[in-house]
Amino acid sequence: MVATFKIAVLGAQGVGKSAIVRQFLYNEFSEVCVPTTARRVYLPAVVMNGHVHDLQIMDFPPITSFPVNTLQEWADVCCRGLRSVHAYILVYDICCFDSFEYIKTIRQQILETRVIGTSETPIIIVGNKRDLQRGRVIPRWNVSNLVKKTWKCGYIECSAKYNWHILLLFSELLKSVGCARCKHVHTTIRFQGALRRNRCTIM
Repeated sequence: MVATFKIAVLGAQGVGKSAIVRQFLYNEFSEVCVPTTARRVYLPAVVMNGHVHDLQIMDFPPITSFPVNTLQEWADVCCRGLRSVHAYILVYDICCFDSFEYIKTIRQQILETRVIGTSETPIIIVGNKRDLQRGRVIPRWNVSNLVKKTWKCGYIECSAKYNWHILLLFSELLKSVGCARCKHVHTTIRFQGALRRNRCTIM
């Protein structure tokens, strides 16, 4: 049976979250920045070590706040499906301090408002634009230490422009989803094991 994993991608305007998704799906990058104004849903199938998994990747426009309940979630067309995903990718620009503050706030709101029983929903913090390393505003060690030790989240830096660590990001994300779910569902242990060699292709 093919498992479907829902993934939400969130971040401030201009951080490159849509570029990350398009690089992962289509192996392409555009220098032209087109702001995301509506929710975009992608439905790729991923093969990892011979196992097929359907993904539902939702690229959300910048939101003012995380919906506190289902009613608010479905009242705003831009937020639909945001509370029921299996994992979150929170993207910031390593050259923009405000974009980090944005995902810091969104992460806290996710923890405070998600439905009961979903406290183990994986959150991965992604520092994009690693190719602009010289313009970094927060030392990498400081961010990594905060995210991993204090927030207990995954942390990856990538470059959507040069397709650096994009595949690793989604491989680690799916591994996190498998690890969280296998504590409650025995059938996902096989899925977790399939990810250990980090082989991933797009169908």
